[in-house]
Amino acid sequence: MNNLTVIGLGAGDFDQLQMGVYKKLKTARKLYVRTVDHPVLEELSAEGLQFESFDAVYEKHSSFQPVYEEIAEKLVATAAIEDVMYAVPGHPLVAEQTVQLLIAAADEGKVNLIIEGGQSFLDPIFGALKIDPIEGFQLLDGTSFSMHDINLHQHILIAQVYDTFSASEVKLTLMEKYDDEYPVTVVTAAGSSQEKLITIPLYELDQSVEVNNLTTVYVPPVKSQEEALRDWTTFRQIIATLRGPNGCPWDQKQTHESLKKYLLEEAHEYLAAVDAEDDFAMIEELGDVLLQIFLHAQIGEDQGYFTLEDVLASISEKMIRRHPHVFGDVSVEDADDVVANWEAIKAEEKGKSDKPLLEEEYRASSALQTAYNYQKRAAKVGFDWPDVDGAWDKFTEEWQEFRHEVTKGTNASRLDEFGDVLFTLVNLARFYKLSPEEAMIHANEKFSRRFGYVEAKVKESGKPFSDYTLEQLDAFWNEAKQLEKE
Repeated sequence: MNNLTVIGLGAGDFDQLQMGVYKKLKTARKLYVRTVDHPVLEELSAEGLQFESFDAVYEKHSSFQPVYEEIAEKLVATAAIEDVMYAVPGHPLVAEQTVQLLIAAADEGKVNLIIEGGQSFLDPIFGALKIDPIEGFQLLDGTSFSMHDINLHQHILIAQVYDTFSASEVKLTLMEKYDDEYPVTVVTAAGSSQEKLITIPLYELDQSVEVNNLTTVYVPPVKSQEEALRDWTTFRQIIATLRGPNGCPWDQKQTHESLKKYLLEEAHEYLAAVDAEDDFAMIEELGDVLLQIFLHAQIGEDQGYFTLEDVLASISEKMIRRHPHVFGDVSVEDADDVVANWEAIKAEEKGKSDKPLLEEEYRASSALQTAYNYQKRAAKVGFDWPDVDGAWDKFTEEWQEFRHEVTKGTNASRLDEFGDVLFTLVNLARFYKLSPEEAMIHANEKFSRRFGYVEAKVKESGKPFSDYTLEQLDAFWNEAKQLEKE
């Protein structure tokens, strides 16, 4: 089998080219280069070195992946006929996707691959920036990285920033994490005689500097928490500090039990923001909910029982396990199939159990939610009306029984029958796919809002409530309703 030898042209100009690489290039019988846009090749061409580039392949495709795939396929096909040398910028194993495709082909036995040396662009960049990689650094591909890849506390080098469009994409991605004014350094032709370093605010990355295929963008590590407020680790550190020895006395004394009411309150406030369709309020209220989650996780860690990583691993594993139609090979037709599949997996996980069916459905924080859970669980085993008409008939029956007890019963019997009325209303909500808890929250908020208007009108008059008739107060209430409609 013939050999396909991959060799690196280095990151700089001809003067930086390693002697061993130079000798191998000069003796190559069949030489391909990924691109002629490299300072070394101009000198080699002047010396009479013959080579064929793949620049024309770039012009055929609108994205990089098919370019890389076609190059790899052409090289493998040529190596089937004769020995081939393939020269790439930098080092073959640093930010070179075509070489990764060739390695995969070699693993499949399609080609005999030999990888030679070559200086990567990393060494001269570290020297130009005067940074020590042992402090931690990331090398990211400017054409494909996302904000989730970014570690704000490390040195970040972003390669493949070769034109204004790619610079703009990199800028927008970085702005998801960094402030618009955050300083970044554009490094071009590091280590060569044309080396250039320009430090600019992030927002100018695609505006005030020229980039090419020898450009790398450097983002320094953040120096303070204030510069990393969009990073999960920052928030976790804040919570740990609040709970730590020199933290806040209130946060230090909290327990899972003491925080229960706050989690409920914050969840309700978020639901109110959703009802109001207020995006800014949603951001704030979701942050408050997140605070409660992180506090509970930190308490678990402080007590040595569990950590935030345990929480993440548990829910991630569950989501993958219960979505085999997404992460596996199960097929579903619609959302109803998804729900049925979810319940089947859930039942299988729990296995056969002697526990009462309703045991895990009780919610101490909400009688409405408990009623909803009980009815939903009973319905799953067939204890349910065949359609909503049965639920309506039951409501009418319980309402009549309550009316009877109001006139002829005792306080205890009235309480009992009124409970039945509420229970049937919850059942109706379930049939119409409404959350009784959410409906009650909405009703309470609406009452509070409208009564607040009534109260404001009374205060505005300077008179006490006692000076107003119910009809007058009800008129204010109707004004509030009309204003909401407008």
